[in-house]
Amino acid sequence: MKIFRCAFVLWWAVALVGCNETKPSSKDLLPVRVAEVQTMQAGNTVRYSANIVPYAQVDLAFKSSGYVESVRQVKGVDGKVRNIDAGDWAPKGTELALVSQQDYLDRLAQAKAQLSRAQAEYAKAKLSFDRTATLYSQQSATKPDLDSAQAQLDSTAASVASAKAQISEAQVALGYCSLRAPFDGWILKRSVDVGSLVGPATNGFSIADTRSVKAVFGVPDTAIARVRLGQQLAITSDAFPEKFEGRVSSISPAADPKSRVYSVEVTIPNGKDRLKSGMIASLSLGGEQLARPVSAIPLAAVIRDPRQQNGFAVLVANGADDTATVHLRSVELGEAYGNLIGVTSGLVTTGVSLVKDGDSVRVMQ
Repeated sequence: MKIFRCAFVLWWAVALVGCNETKPSSKDLLPVRVAEVQTMQAGNTVRYSANIVPYAQVDLAFKSSGYVESVRQVKGVDGKVRNIDAGDWAPKGTELALVSQQDYLDRLAQAKAQLSRAQAEYAKAKLSFDRTATLYSQQSATKPDLDSAQAQLDSTAASVASAKAQISEAQVALGYCSLRAPFDGWILKRSVDVGSLVGPATNGFSIADTRSVKAVFGVPDTAIARVRLGQQLAITSDAFPEKFEGRVSSISPAADPKSRVYSVEVTIPNGKDRLKSGMIASLSLGGEQLARPVSAIPLAAVIRDPRQQNGFAVLVANGADDTATVHLRSVELGEAYGNLIGVTSGLVTTGVSLVKDGDSVRVMQ
């Protein structure tokens, strides 16, 4: 079954009727457009505003203190070499800045010297212990002599272990002189220059991974049941005409104490880096499943029923090809679903004020 809906061609038909002031002939039928009755399985959808954030974003802080000796150099758009800065891409492991290493190299050399000394003392204590143990087995040394040699050997072994730990600590500290990108990402901020004095917890850079992004939005408790992990949702943005597909990756287990909404995250692949951090996007959640399917028609198709006060009607189109005859049909309206409205009884169609019951019309494709 087909139904009429208002369209610009009907305004053209009004002008035509006004000029001729005669009913169109069979060869000059009123042009109309038709629509089919739709079946609603779910209630109204609700759109939510979401904020685009990086999949991962971290502030890179120094752990070793000292003066910044160098900052990574990249080629700018003018072809000149400059410091890496916001908007530059940094592959994983890229050295972004380097703290002066001389102090840490000296500490490493000192630790290695202590290890050499400890190893020499250990070798001497080992010889003494072996000699004392041989004499003790021949009853030429006393038990206290053996115990003393054993204690000296254990002490020097501990000194060797301590020296090795100091070397490891010095190597780690030396490694922390270099501030590196923990993952592939875009530099969001640079806070240091060559010559800057930095210390532990001094932020040097901010970096973000946007190969995937997250659309974060809040859902009230009345709609949280419509969200589930892994659910696929379409995200739109005013910046781009197309839709982006993503999946629900996180649902907050507790509502925000101030807004009383649950935070939901939708992870979206962003291989072409089109979606940027801070963009505003929107998405919709499907309405609740209706107890039974509801027939719905466009709101623009409903007219006042001329046969009864406060009643509504639609016009049914019956015919073949592009010519049809319309018939008035009374309907009872239900709830609205966006630009559609449910019909609880009556044969649902739409109508327009220019067309009367029994008129012949030309159906436009």
